Amino acid sequence: MHWSQIAELLILITVANGAPVIARKLLGTRASQPIDFCALWFDGRPLFGSSKTVRGVICSIVATTIVAVLFGVGWQTGLTVGGSAMAGDLISSFMKRRLGLRPSARATGLDQIPEALLPTLVSKGTFGLSWPEVLVLTLIFFAGEIILSRILYRLHIRTRPY
Repeated sequence: MHWSQIAELLILITVANGAPVIARKLLGTRASQPIDFCALWFDGRPLFGSSKTVRGVICSIVATTIVAVLFGVGWQTGLTVGGSAMAGDLISSFMKRRLGLRPSARATGLDQIPEALLPTLVSKGTFGLSWPEVLVLTLIFFAGEIILSRILYRLHIRTRPY
């Protein structure tokens, strides 16, 4: 395994998923327009929900791009990882709304896997990852996200522990 590349991608995915949480803590309700503009799906439920904001997506992509440049893997990689992590997060939110779960409701697995698996798959070639490494990275993120979320909750950065 290429542990340094796995670590770089894991950090990028963590930045991508953590930036919206930090932005919410720092900015409060400023620039918190829901990305779905409160649109409803055919089932009458929100498309993504109020917790998915334009601010969060922009902060995620910008922060991930900056960190990627600092790592020397290029802004394109940061843009791709940040964008695909947010796409995974939006897929997760879309699925949770279809299941009738409210925004920020806990759904172990669904809350972590898409936002790690999608950027890992999209970046597989860039980082030279094998299929087992994709699985390992996704599982590491899954476990780390649960642990980190509890720490951020205790530090009053997250509003709920996951």
